[in-house]
Amino acid sequence: MTNTVLEKFHRGEPSLGTFTQMLSPIAAEILGYTGLDFVLIDMEHAPLSAQSAGELIAAARGSGITPLVRAREISRSAVLQPLDAGAMGLVVPCVETAEQVHQLVQWAKFAPTGNRGYCMTRDDGWGFAPGAAPTLETYMDESNRKTLLLPQCETAGCLARIEEITAMEGVDGIFLGPFDLSIALGCPGQFDTPVMREATERVVNACRENGKLAMVFSGSPEATRGYWKQGFHSAAMGLDTLVYIQAYRDLVSRTKSEA
Repeated sequence: MTNTVLEKFHRGEPSLGTFTQMLSPIAAEILGYTGLDFVLIDMEHAPLSAQSAGELIAAARGSGITPLVRAREISRSAVLQPLDAGAMGLVVPCVETAEQVHQLVQWAKFAPTGNRGYCMTRDDGWGFAPGAAPTLETYMDESNRKTLLLPQCETAGCLARIEEITAMEGVDGIFLGPFDLSIALGCPGQFDTPVMREATERVVNACRENGKLAMVFSGSPEATRGYWKQGFHSAAMGLDTLVYIQAYRDLVSRTKSEA
């Protein structure tokens, strides 16, 4: 399966996706018919098990939308299981140190870049997918190149080390979490303050200087276009749960107002 986020990044085109927090394969599947490039399955803030996340990944792949996963924590199983289930990228929250990121690379990337464990899984069609890599060495190389590892910059510690982190081999980019980062920097939800503008610019510049992908959470089309102008390559816009609520609120409001 093509990693649309990565392909667009290489072509210099922005990519657009959204988070899903619904425990529904159908909710993930139907996003493939919206024009979005990727769906980010949120295991951090939604009560998703490894099994249910695997079902959402399979559903997304089935409709052709690139499945990414936000891991629940920094641990080997939280990294390995979504990748084996076919996730084409990982966003990892709560990063504070370069040492943590080095460990993430070891878990997420095969040798010689890292030390990811191997087993025949959905990731390579259990070895029988059309076009599957002819040798294990080829598969490991392709997986390292096509699977994204995106530490999430949402802490003061990660921001302080952002240049070192983006320079690491095996780190494919950074996911900026503006809400938690603004909280960490003492300006909760105030994205236009000087400290947040400086932080955002620092993340973008670090990614640009190291040739890495810069992705960000965005709450609206207007904000997304603004982030793209700032130099971000990709945006996860909104949550499917909020879109679902707002769509029905609008339907209810229109129905009652026209009665």
